[in-house]
Amino acid sequence: MIPTYNERDNLDCLVSSILHNVESMHILIVDDGSPDGTGALADELATKYEGRLFVLHRAAKRGLGKAYIAGFRFALDRCYDCILQMDADLSHDPAYIPRFLEELQNRELVLGSRYLHGISVVNWDFKRLLLSKGATSYVRLITGMPFTDATGGFKCWRREALERLNFEGLFSNGYLFQVETTYQAFTMGLSIGEIPIIFVERDLGKSKMNLRIIWEAFWGVFRLRFSHLLAAADRREKTTAPHLGGRLKKVN
Repeated sequence: MIPTYNERDNLDCLVSSILHNVESMHILIVDDGSPDGTGALADELATKYEGRLFVLHRAAKRGLGKAYIAGFRFALDRCYDCILQMDADLSHDPAYIPRFLEELQNRELVLGSRYLHGISVVNWDFKRLLLSKGATSYVRLITGMPFTDATGGFKCWRREALERLNFEGLFSNGYLFQVETTYQAFTMGLSIGEIPIIFVERDLGKSKMNLRIIWEAFWGVFRLRFSHLLAAADRREKTTAPHLGGRLKKVN
């Protein structure tokens, strides 16, 4: 599943590379009304690769999170067993897909990590690298998740894991969506693994990262942790209430 917005320059190459690495895969493009014609190109590719590539058109840019949810529902409705998500900008190499599928045999969610064995990022300047590493450390500190890269978008889910996610309960709609879905899986006790990947900064197109997205992510991580603590406290209260009630005596 590949969400797109203004990725026409990258799409044909990406699709060809995916099908070269795993011929049996089906591809879903979720396009948010890209003004550069990404959706139209996706339709052409769907004709070229009939039965293997599908396109979900959304009328306007409504956020990365909503695009992912639409794609997840598409996959679940059609009973796919494994759902892999990746970016459209060629920063995620399709050559890693077989490794994801192999690891998924023993896991319910597999994360592609840029930091599992040191730093595996190409063509980032120091500020971008510092932002990413700082975000990873911040997420680990606040949420307690042990993963080396919980902010990345190269991930593979088992169908059963996606079915357990509470889509209606997700509040994020930017890059925080990656953290929120992983955190929800983590707090449910799902089996989560990581594989090392090399991340290559895009050559064509424009990054969607901006200050609003960074701000959402900063406060959103706090919200994730706080919401989980409130839910846990509520569960404890509901569990202990019957026992407390049984010890109460009526006083006349």
